[in-house]
Amino acid sequence: MIQVTRLNGAKVWVNPHQIEFIETNPDTTLVLLSGKTVIVREKAEEVLEKILNYRSRIGTFKNEL
Repeated sequence: MIQVTRLNGAKVWVNPHQIEFIETNPDTTLVLLSGKTVIVREKAEEVLEKILNYRSRIGTFKNEL
């Protein structure tokens, strides 16, 4: 799970394997496989970095190269 911040300042944990894509319009919006959206304060690049760090920590990143 990665921690992100909603626009109201609330911290939430999101399963990065459930993120289908990320939009910037201008807020960063995580679109999940379920169709739900999470609008966050972090920039898209920050979210991507959190995902990469998470995946490298759990050991799946090397398998995907």
